[in-house]
Amino acid sequence: MTYNDPRDPYRDQQPPQTRAYSRQDDYSSYQDPRTAGYEQGYTQGYDRPQQYDDQGYQPQQPERRKPPRRGPDVDPLTFCGGVLMTGVVTGLAAWLAAWIIRAITQKVNDSGKLGIWNPIAQDPLWFALTGFVLALVAGALWYLLQIGTPAPDQFYRWIVGLLVAAAVILPLFLSAEISSGIGSAIMDFIIGMPILTLIPTMGRASANRRR
Repeated sequence: MTYNDPRDPYRDQQPPQTRAYSRQDDYSSYQDPRTAGYEQGYTQGYDRPQQYDDQGYQPQQPERRKPPRRGPDVDPLTFCGGVLMTGVVTGLAAWLAAWIIRAITQKVNDSGKLGIWNPIAQDPLWFALTGFVLALVAGALWYLLQIGTPAPDQFYRWIVGLLVAAAVILPLFLSAEISSGIGSAIMDFIIGMPILTLIPTMGRASANRRR
């Protein structure tokens, strides 16, 4: 209960409202400039999912991984070039070895002191062509083993190594003349060694390097 003085001339008048109570709307609309940016960003960030939903926004689907490619991870052009050059090296080595053996045999036969030798019955070009073709076949064998076997390099070394051993040993026992058997064994060894060593090296050298 409040007491009004009868002598007070302003007793019938209402006291004026203060600024703090009379302008509540102004106070509610007032924003501190120091926090205006944060409040605006918070409001926009809160409304963004609703805005995207209104526009038909759909989350991005994860990309499907491609299945791993079957076969060796090699550059086909580089590998074919390596196999081709292996055939060239094998053919040149066979031709040079056959030419040297034939030259030595010719000298021995001309002297007549050690009888007549005929270790190389074929022309040196025939050995060169044989070495070239066998290198190409070995390259195809290496590629097929890479596709269908779990340990392709080991299988390749065993297969080619056994074939080279057979090609070196069998002529020594099956040839009618010992000189012919020795010549054939030498030529088979010279043809087989580049094929045994260079083809796997070309496969590893032509492998695709992931960046």
